[in-house]
Amino acid sequence: MIESTKRREFLAKVGATSAIGLAGYIGSATGQQQGGQQIRVGVLQPVTGDLASVGRPIRDAALLPATQLNNADTDFQIDTQAEDTQTDPQAGISAAQALVDAGYPSITGAASSEVTIQVSQNVLIPNQVVGCSPASTSPEITGLQDNGFIWRTCPSDTVQGEVLAQIATDRVNASSVSVMYVNNSYGQALANSFAQSFGGQIPAQVAFEQAQSSYAAQLQEAMSNQPDALLVIAYPESGNQLFRDYYSSYSRDTQILVTDGLRDPALPGNVGQPLTNVIGTAPSAAGPARQFFTQLYDEEVGGEPGVFTAQAYDATAIQILANIAGGAQNSGGNIRDNMQTVANSPGQQVDPSNLVDALTLAANGDEINYQGASSSVTFDDNGDVTTAAYEIFSFTQDGQLNQIEVVEFQTGQEQGGGQ
Repeated sequence: MIESTKRREFLAKVGATSAIGLAGYIGSATGQQQGGQQIRVGVLQPVTGDLASVGRPIRDAALLPATQLNNADTDFQIDTQAEDTQTDPQAGISAAQALVDAGYPSITGAASSEVTIQVSQNVLIPNQVVGCSPASTSPEITGLQDNGFIWRTCPSDTVQGEVLAQIATDRVNASSVSVMYVNNSYGQALANSFAQSFGGQIPAQVAFEQAQSSYAAQLQEAMSNQPDALLVIAYPESGNQLFRDYYSSYSRDTQILVTDGLRDPALPGNVGQPLTNVIGTAPSAAGPARQFFTQLYDEEVGGEPGVFTAQAYDATAIQILANIAGGAQNSGGNIRDNMQTVANSPGQQVDPSNLVDALTLAANGDEINYQGASSSVTFDDNGDVTTAAYEIFSFTQDGQLNQIEVVEFQTGQEQGGGQ
């Protein structure tokens, strides 16, 4: 993705390295060092590795609530630190441990489901630190024995599998779909969800490893029975090579389905081919404050927000509010105990556009009900959101992302049509 001037300026201010928090950015940007009680929230996202192209905008969005609040006149200073998971579980564990060692009681992250699972089990849960992922969609996360410390603002892939199956049947008119999936918890769970929801035949299910130099053998296995369509569950770096290999040997007559991991505006350019036979699904931003967030992101970072960016904003905002509602003690346990308190009804409705007021209400002990940019952000007892929207997208002949439709769901059941 090409960085705009605004985005480069934003990153220069917050610091491309992990050690610089937004408190320092605000001081340099306004000439005033924010005072008041410190509220700490870490950010754990991939800025290198297979998910780097989508991870950087997610990281930028996760930092925006601190930007807002530190620019305002409040009794609090929001301190942040961003660390890079490198889209790798072991690197993610090390990065998460760095945030815990630095005293961050809650973290917006990670992105990859496999990284989130490993980070949760090895770092966050043992240290009683809250993790709220904006992008980890594996159903496996729902069942983690987490003592209430793991949350997410994105929906489970149980729903996305249903959406993909519906598209394959109704839009693509496919009676057979082969599946290629990245060999981790994200790919496996989403492939299984699709298989359980799809009423047709699945001639092949082919696992593949990330960032390989060729996927020709896996493609041959998937395409050997000439399926009506091919479902590819992958990340951008792997997807670049996989699609290069596909177009060198196979026809655009076969419809390709993709998932949120390949909703990358840079994908057609990196592949060097028009992806006109590709249709995909991704969790979308359909919350009450979506328009405000879109404008804020453009002003502070530059350009259109990408996939999971609204979810990242909401994750950080809710953790800040939960910290304050819990007495502003930077205690993971107190934050955990107040995540539903600030996000769910009852309470006065607040959203990103009046986040400063929400902070004041939470500090005063008033009940609040946060309405987000990504959704209404109501959490169930597993830490999952109960409402979600999915974008159906395609790529145009000239390589642009094209939103076809947005379908809204609630508690795993379709509730409305597109918009």
